[in-house]
Amino acid sequence: MNTLRNKTAVITGSARGLGKAIAERYAALGANIVVNYSRDKVSAEEVVSNIKAMGTKVIAVKADVSKVADIEHLFAEAKAVFGKIDIVVANAGIEMVETPVTEFTEKQFDRLFSVNTKGAYFTMQQASKLVEDHGRIIYIASSTTAFPVPGMAVYGGSKTTPRYMVDVLSKEIGHRGVTVNSIIPFAVDHSGIFVDHEAYPELRKSLIDSCPMGRLAEVEDVANIAEFFASDLSSFVNGQHLLVNGGANQ
Repeated sequence: MNTLRNKTAVITGSARGLGKAIAERYAALGANIVVNYSRDKVSAEEVVSNIKAMGTKVIAVKADVSKVADIEHLFAEAKAVFGKIDIVVANAGIEMVETPVTEFTEKQFDRLFSVNTKGAYFTMQQASKLVEDHGRIIYIASSTTAFPVPGMAVYGGSKTTPRYMVDVLSKEIGHRGVTVNSIIPFAVDHSGIFVDHEAYPELRKSLIDSCPMGRLAEVEDVANIAEFFASDLSSFVNGQHLLVNGGANQ
């Protein structure tokens, strides 16, 4: 069985959805957890309560990843409380779908790139400075970066750029034994825009029809890969982008 005992993991955007699933998975494996949230304190406190019940140490830190000072504060708090950082998951992000190229606004563009691109870049920058040797940096991308989808030009674009940083960073700090990889999930049920099972019915059907397994991903599917990338099993896997999409063609 994998173990993350005596490791400390920082997961951005971990009050809900994928981030929550990853934080709770790492906690179940024995890691100390830094839960990050930007607005939803109630959900963050729920995750903290869940993790405390597992018998591992946890703190919640409010930080908006679109602000570099907040990211620096997040990492400073993690170091101050736990003394070291072993695993960083750049997960925080926002989605925008069904918005054709002819219709997106400057405000929408700036918002998505501020959180999804700038946030991921500076999270990984801080991680590269502070993560322990032989640590792990994981970026949560999107299958729209591999399969362009109409209506998702801004969202997919904002998630594509950090994939390039994964490639570069894996080369820059690989000599320290640190691995840098990305997980590229398919649309995830009970998370993001599909947290409401009835939301976006036409898009949901299109995505399910494109998947040989006939379903969307679940948060646990992604947490499984996050566990692998955080563990010793992936110690020689670096600069990779793993699709978790059930063989879907979009």
